[in-house]
Amino acid sequence: MKTLFYFLGRAGSAALRRRALRGARHLASIPHAVPCSIALLLFSGTLLAQETSQDSTKTNQLDEVLVSAVRATSKTPVTFSNLGKEEIKSRNLGQDIPILMNFLPSVVTTSDAGNGVGYTGIRVRGSDATRVNVTINGIPYNDSESHGTFWVNMPDFASSVESLQLQRGVGTSTNGAGAFGASLNLLTDSFAKEANGEISNSFGSFNTRKHTVKFSSGLLNKGFELAGRLSVIHSDGFVDRAAADLKSYFLQGTYVGKTTLIKALVFGGSEKTYQSWNGIDAATIFISPTFNSAGIYTDEFGQTRFYDNETDNYFQNHYQLHWNERLSDHWKLNTALHYTKGKGYYENYKEDADFGDYGLIPVGTAVSTDLVRQKWLDNDFYGMTFSGNYTSEKLEVIIGGGWNRYEGDHFGKVIWARFASQSELGDHYYDDYAVKTDANIFAKANYKLSTTWSLFGDLQYRNVNYQANGVQADFVDDTFDFINPKAGITYDLNKSNAFYFSYAKAQREPNRTDYESGNARPEKLNDFELGWRNTSDKLKINANVYYMAYKDQLILTGNLDDVGNPIRSNSEKSYRLGFEADVTYAIFKQLIIRPNFTISMNKNVDLAVAGENYGTRDIAYSPSVIAGNILVFKPIANLQASLLSKFVGEQFMNNIESPEARILDYCVNDFNVSYEFKPKTIFKSIAINGLVNNIFDRKYVSNGYMYDVYPYYYPQARTNFLVGLTLKF
Repeated sequence: MKTLFYFLGRAGSAALRRRALRGARHLASIPHAVPCSIALLLFSGTLLAQETSQDSTKTNQLDEVLVSAVRATSKTPVTFSNLGKEEIKSRNLGQDIPILMNFLPSVVTTSDAGNGVGYTGIRVRGSDATRVNVTINGIPYNDSESHGTFWVNMPDFASSVESLQLQRGVGTSTNGAGAFGASLNLLTDSFAKEANGEISNSFGSFNTRKHTVKFSSGLLNKGFELAGRLSVIHSDGFVDRAAADLKSYFLQGTYVGKTTLIKALVFGGSEKTYQSWNGIDAATIFISPTFNSAGIYTDEFGQTRFYDNETDNYFQNHYQLHWNERLSDHWKLNTALHYTKGKGYYENYKEDADFGDYGLIPVGTAVSTDLVRQKWLDNDFYGMTFSGNYTSEKLEVIIGGGWNRYEGDHFGKVIWARFASQSELGDHYYDDYAVKTDANIFAKANYKLSTTWSLFGDLQYRNVNYQANGVQADFVDDTFDFINPKAGITYDLNKSNAFYFSYAKAQREPNRTDYESGNARPEKLNDFELGWRNTSDKLKINANVYYMAYKDQLILTGNLDDVGNPIRSNSEKSYRLGFEADVTYAIFKQLIIRPNFTISMNKNVDLAVAGENYGTRDIAYSPSVIAGNILVFKPIANLQASLLSKFVGEQFMNNIESPEARILDYCVNDFNVSYEFKPKTIFKSIAINGLVNNIFDRKYVSNGYMYDVYPYYYPQARTNFLVGLTLKF
């Protein structure tokens, strides 16, 4: 639901395009060495250390059944990181989930508005969000047509998340779209045994504010609990007019029996954001780094103006019903039904629009008209998932799967026109639809051969049917049958050290934009992972090497279509080869360091573009170096200060490594402090949190795209802050 005004204002001028190109070359000529914090420089050399980031929350075992079918454990030969509620609560001041995940290994995040509120994005190992499979309590969340995830539709969802797990690479079999860069599964709040309430407010730069209320009845006498959350977030954004007004809710009813857990959940949200996804050209970024071209037009008197409702508007409601049953000491069963309703539109002012493009008859001698249009989505997503778990002393087996169906209507309206012609209010100038059915079944087994050796096997069959009009000259009706095997082995050297090796195959279908651009071949991936895990009292280490070999990978070209969707093309042969490491090390009780580091090669082999062979070139948006560090200092009880550092190496916005398409490396440092005390009356606890982002005031760009040979960038905010107060009772 994004749009770009390529021919408006500055972007439409050939002279300015030349100026933008010169600006891009100047930008690329700036020295790349961006100073990093002392903490990152000291610890980024610790390449053999990786912290598993084990979830610190004590989730009830019945709750864990919701995600056990799609999650990995320390005995699973795949690469993953866990992130729990306790680890993010001090930074949970209004920014989106991708921003809260920024310091995990191989993760790169970005924000259209520049400050982490509104539209945000995430890449893992260079793969964008459309290639990261996301599930919520085991239910698919990725949009069925675009494959993307839009966290702006569920603002402040982090406040209702108990834990999340990011599996890098293909990972284990899961529901929904195939994982080509990573899979992310989220477990929502567990039930509470005692009644409680929480009021949280935060304020900060760019008129950002978040207000959250949570409650739980606690488990009543007969095992019932009712819990919920209401949230409101507003931010003006770092970029001009990048305002976001977001609302969300979360409500769950839980029944807990001796062997039974039943959960009914209703959650969702609505968003209204002024569009800030156009980016900024290379020349303007030096003159006016917050300039936003969205909504720009020239009125009848030749004056430049901005349309005041150039906005994206969407609501999404989720309904889930889970039934978990412990049948015996060995067997557990989980079944779930789900339904998601989404509806919304984005609105644009279009200058000098052709009558014919909107089904209008020319008026007099006029061949075009200014108008305001809305492009709508109205969709339903529903289905079921299931899993059965068998556990014995030597064998663990999981059988799972699901059936899901998506029905989506796409239509457009003209709500105002300078020359209205024969149009009537409410008329549609296009009506398209799509239906997608996705069914899969998988079986996983982990068998302990001896005290030191374990075998893992995983086989998935997935059937996908996609029917749509409006994406090609002909009606699309494609069916895909994918068989995805996975296997691995784990060797426990001793209680502290384990080694693993795994192979996984993934296949996935094209998305709607691929059909529209004529790239409709499915893609295949063979993923090899070799890793080492070490756990001791003071040190947790994980290090791994990965090799991801692609066939017909749909790679981002850096270009966008006329409604802002990224255009991809098939690369016949490509690969990602990398080394990842991260660690948690307690220097002493009050001081902990958590560095991570990724070094990789991401290459297209014999890349052919428009009939020309470019040989071996870097895959777009795939930096060869990504590093992070969290330095945690706890001088006294309940007081914690953290210095968080992130370095992202140079990357390109296209696949031919043109100098104009370069995004420079950058290093950004944040400072987070939290203090919690427990008064004797009224409140159980009072927590004060502060977050200063980009403390060294760096100018940097985290994302961009190419319009032909002209680069556009997404600048990120310089020094900014958020402070919050949480009252628990």
